[in-house]
Amino acid sequence: MLDEAALAACMAYVDLNPVRANVAKTPESSGYTSVKQWVISAKKAKKPKILLPFVGNPRQAMPKGLPFELEDYLELIELTAGCLREGKVGYIEGNQLALLNRLNINPENWLTLTKDFRKLFHGAVGHSDVLTDYCEHKGLRRRTNVSCSDKLLA
Repeated sequence: MLDEAALAACMAYVDLNPVRANVAKTPESSGYTSVKQWVISAKKAKKPKILLPFVGNPRQAMPKGLPFELEDYLELIELTAGCLREGKVGYIEGNQLALLNRLNINPENWLTLTKDFRKLFHGAVGHSDVLTDYCEHKGLRRRTNVSCSDKLLA
């Protein structure tokens, strides 16, 4: 994951797997997801020891952790889960979700990313500028995923 948008989409894809598979009704009731760990820890007013912390928006002196707020991520996951549940027609309004706005991801694209991330991407994932930098750094001639990234992450 080369940038925040790719990271958020991949995290949501993994955290929502049990909901999509109809194994859990909600992300926080699923078996082994970070959302469940965060909810359990939050009830105890603690941070899960095995997970990186949410450190907020990116900044110059960025501490080690996830570059968004926990509250924003959990809200986004909950709304997305409502759209993915069988029999539910969901709509996510972009102006209601701070994290999608900050990551500049269209709400319709978000639903595609969270349902089909693994089918859509292989290898490095991120906006075209970071994919270009990554490929140059690795000496790769071809930027895989660039058209899909440009379509869904921009």
